[in-house]
Amino acid sequence: MDATSLRRRRALIEAARDALAAPSIFNTQPWTWRSADDWLQLWADRSRQLRSTDFAGRQLTISCGAALHHARVALAAAGHQVQVDRIPDPGSPGLLARIAITGAHVPTDEEVASYRAIGDRHTDRRAFTAEAVAGRVLSELVAAAEQQGAHLYAVPAEQVRVLGAAAAHAEAVHQADPGYRDELMMWTNRPADSGDGVPATTAVTPSTRAVPVRDFTLFSRGRSAGLDHDAGARFAMVFTYGDDVADWLRAGEALSAVLLAATAARLGSAPISDVIEVRATREQLGRLLRGGGHPQAVVRVGHPPAGGPATCPRRAPPEVINP
Repeated sequence: MDATSLRRRRALIEAARDALAAPSIFNTQPWTWRSADDWLQLWADRSRQLRSTDFAGRQLTISCGAALHHARVALAAAGHQVQVDRIPDPGSPGLLARIAITGAHVPTDEEVASYRAIGDRHTDRRAFTAEAVAGRVLSELVAAAEQQGAHLYAVPAEQVRVLGAAAAHAEAVHQADPGYRDELMMWTNRPADSGDGVPATTAVTPSTRAVPVRDFTLFSRGRSAGLDHDAGARFAMVFTYGDDVADWLRAGEALSAVLLAATAARLGSAPISDVIEVRATREQLGRLLRGGGHPQAVVRVGHPPAGGPATCPRRAPPEVINP
């Protein structure tokens, strides 16, 4: 391997390390990275798929898309031009994408800000304050999703009640499913050294808000959601016009871009996936999209209360990256 190839390989591995911070369903981190020739390959880790909650693998693929975007952001900020092949081999369904460095790149201010946001972004389940989210920031979030080949629909105030009812219905459906409850118990009671799952420090007890968040406290204590009630929170839906694996991957990249843009704007954020996991509520949300489309993720953004959110653990690089 010549010196250029060696430098590029090291940069790709470092980007995979940065991608460890990406959000994922139940913090399962269901991906692995493999180095092959001059490519960094992103593989779905089916052993971490939630068989009850995510039978089709939609949320797994969206999670992998978020990791892919994190890696791309890291490479751009480091000054690398890249080629990304999505779903490169139909005969290898677990291979979701591969990345190669093709040359030098001058990072934009936006790319640098997104990279800095990787370390600052944490899912914040606390209730946000009554301070309004600026319309300019919402426009930036919409643009961030569009740049990734997906779309973002800012839910207007008159539709928030529909979203709230859908979230409550999805929670009821989940709680009636023994398989879901088993998965919830498994991923909220992880060994201390597992580096994954949803620890009690990041879960919050139910509180009065227009759109309830998933209850991770059934088998763990959790913390108070705070004294606020999400009065200033805004909700948005990542959606695509197609609904296959490639669309799910793009949706994950868009979700990552939206979350990093919100973090760069000093907003708190949290993905909401339970309303997508249940077919009836996913279809209900789809009817809110005036031009049609398939909802893939919901995002809650707002001004957080004082003090930062608790952080989720991450797996050790050797468990995820095969150089």
